[in-house]
Amino acid sequence: MVALTLVAPTIAVLPARAADLPALKVVAPLYMPASLVPRTAWFAGIGGSVASQSYESQNIYAQGVSNIYLGGTQVAFGSAGGPTTPSLDPRTSFAPTAQVGFFQHVGGTDWLLGGKVTYSYVNAHSTDSRVRDPQVGSFTSANSDSFTGNVVIGSYQSGISQQINFIPFLGHSFERSMVYAGVGPSLSQVKSSLNKVIGFAAINGQHVNITGQLSNFSSTQWVLGGAATVGGTYFIDRGWFIDVNYTFGITKNQTTNFAAPFASATDGYTDTGILSGNWSGHIITQAVAVSINKAF
Repeated sequence: MVALTLVAPTIAVLPARAADLPALKVVAPLYMPASLVPRTAWFAGIGGSVASQSYESQNIYAQGVSNIYLGGTQVAFGSAGGPTTPSLDPRTSFAPTAQVGFFQHVGGTDWLLGGKVTYSYVNAHSTDSRVRDPQVGSFTSANSDSFTGNVVIGSYQSGISQQINFIPFLGHSFERSMVYAGVGPSLSQVKSSLNKVIGFAAINGQHVNITGQLSNFSSTQWVLGGAATVGGTYFIDRGWFIDVNYTFGITKNQTTNFAAPFASATDGYTDTGILSGNWSGHIITQAVAVSINKAF
């Protein structure tokens, strides 16, 4: 009888206490995405790069064609020309960069396709000072003969000021990152110049200034080329990521023509004519860039 008395109150109290407890809510489990890399995204970013330039296949060709007068009467006609190969040292510079692009995963896979446009303010140029362009020519007159000479160039300069790359790419995403590679066309703003150009000839044992005054020639052109990029990203979260890439670029071989009239006088003879020619070459760029990007 004592045991039954102790158990009965306990059973009676339990229902009352359960009714006083708050109702439990069912909470859905937290969902963590398999990857922080969005399935589809536009992006834009800014950063900087360390870029090097090397100058390949550089060539200058200069020629002079002139008429020689004595007392207003033409007494001779002369011409001379020749090529030379200037030497431009490689340059390395820091370049601010910006990029915009888009990528999208292929179906339900981790592979993705995309494209981006990158801009770099390279602003690096190399200079070869005191370039000599050897000349070989002849003149026709009562006593025709051949002669040699030089076109002396105070300095030859070339380099890239700005560069834009258009890169379609293939990539693969992981939990917090992706890797990619692509190849596409490029546009480079190439600035080049010949400064303080003057022509001399060795005639009858005399070193004669044929062109008279110094001339300057310059050119700024947007030049087509190509670029290849490999890179990787690290996603801080689904909206921000860091991009690190290496890009190899090359411009097409570009030829620039120049021409200017000249006049000079030596020992009573007046020499008038045209100094003309061209310079050519292409530029190879290599750059390692780092940028912070916003994905939309």
